[in-house]
Amino acid sequence: MKSAGVESRKSRYLCEGAARGRELTDISPSHPLPGIRRTRRGEKLETGWRAGSMVGLVSPTLLIVDDEKSTRDGLRTALEEKFDVYAAPDAAGAWQLLEKEPVDVLLTDLRMAGEDGLALIRKAKALPKPPVCILMTAYGSEDLAVEAMKQGADDYISKGRLQIDELELRIQRALRRSKLETENEQLHQRLEQRFGMTSFIGETPVIREVFEQIQQIGPSTATVLITGESGTGKELVAKAIHQLSRRARGPLVTVNCAALPATLLEAELFGHEKGAFTGANERRIGRVEQAQGGTLFLDEIGEIDATTQVKLLRLIGERTYERLGSGKTQSADVRFLSATNKDLKALVREGTFREDLYFRIAVVPIHLPPLRERVADIPLLAHTFLKEYARENDKPVGTFSTEAMELMLRYRWPGNVRELRASIEHAVVLCRGDQVLPRDLPASVREPLLEAATRATVPTNGVVPGKLSLREAEKQLIIHALQECEGNRTEAAKKLGVSRRTLHRKLHEFEIQDL
Repeated sequence: MKSAGVESRKSRYLCEGAARGRELTDISPSHPLPGIRRTRRGEKLETGWRAGSMVGLVSPTLLIVDDEKSTRDGLRTALEEKFDVYAAPDAAGAWQLLEKEPVDVLLTDLRMAGEDGLALIRKAKALPKPPVCILMTAYGSEDLAVEAMKQGADDYISKGRLQIDELELRIQRALRRSKLETENEQLHQRLEQRFGMTSFIGETPVIREVFEQIQQIGPSTATVLITGESGTGKELVAKAIHQLSRRARGPLVTVNCAALPATLLEAELFGHEKGAFTGANERRIGRVEQAQGGTLFLDEIGEIDATTQVKLLRLIGERTYERLGSGKTQSADVRFLSATNKDLKALVREGTFREDLYFRIAVVPIHLPPLRERVADIPLLAHTFLKEYARENDKPVGTFSTEAMELMLRYRWPGNVRELRASIEHAVVLCRGDQVLPRDLPASVREPLLEAATRATVPTNGVVPGKLSLREAEKQLIIHALQECEGNRTEAAKKLGVSRRTLHRKLHEFEIQDL
């Protein structure tokens, strides 16, 4: 329902459309701000008609700031089809709106009475939800464009040569770029929450030492070797190191060396040209190239063959490589992290792993202890996983029975934290009440293997069966350790993986006398 001539607006310059339309006098009821006038999409002032198809659609909000009424009118008429448009004659009026209601796009003239457009952009960019800011001026120059960008403008437009088509395109492009930046920041924050230091759980000295190492190593550029049994969290450590590094916004590319045969691992790492070998029907980029500007994580590095070891040595040492079937040398801008559950020093002595490669990848080693060496962390880990899976499965499970916790404390957990996590999820799914019972745990935990069954069980004398809180579980664990060590506090502290001073403090806290 546009007025005559509006259909051809796309091919006209901004100045030609400046006189079209009238300033609407209705103001948003929730924002009765003087000087701020708003155009309603699909509405004509003369008839009050509103297109029913427009109701309920959410359009980006656009605030036009220009001290020339004809320019405001022309821009509003040209852009109201795709945007929810506000208009203000000066920076003061625009700021009144920005303080009360966030907008998606700020399109402002440079020279106006009072504050100029650059000053308004600076203030708008300091808001909690800053808009996309585009500066317009009839006095275009390269120096002014550079200064506008320094002040926070997302784009710079010269009025004299601007067509409406181009203006819409640049606004949409700036919006998409802003959306991507916001999504990337949100993703980065989620990754930090999931893979940063907040995702690590444990209070025993042995695991706290690991946490401190990660925080020290992360910001560095050093090559890191992460060792430990399966299920101890080596990949989680690699992700945390990446998130703490200066390459956090770059990719983290993982290669599972054990999952690929030797004939394919080299091509997977370095890529290949078309025709490099039978079946290479097209050129393929390798994982090293995919990790440019980020981190390459070589999981189970102890599984690689001798030929690949030689090429990997050159890659890490010289930061260069060649695709299979190509004589062109490529440079690798990546940080290297490696992990293994094998004893690489033993493999070096056996001659199956290169000593020079070992020293390249193990500049800074991190060893993750098995769960059986940090038994005191089991209650804390178990309760954390319990909350997580109870929330995911929408179940009112909040604690463990005494008997269920006893079973978990005496089980040796050959699969380490990964097995504990899976066992808690199993228990939550099968739980029929508000606490986990022995019957809810996996059979392997209820009926320990022979080596685990030979260990002394946690005594239950004086303990009333029922719900076992985290505090009660910790107390029972300390009593159990003291009894096994015949009251020797030093030995009990070692068994629990805590310092003697910590044990003494806990004894006082729980009012535990010598046993």
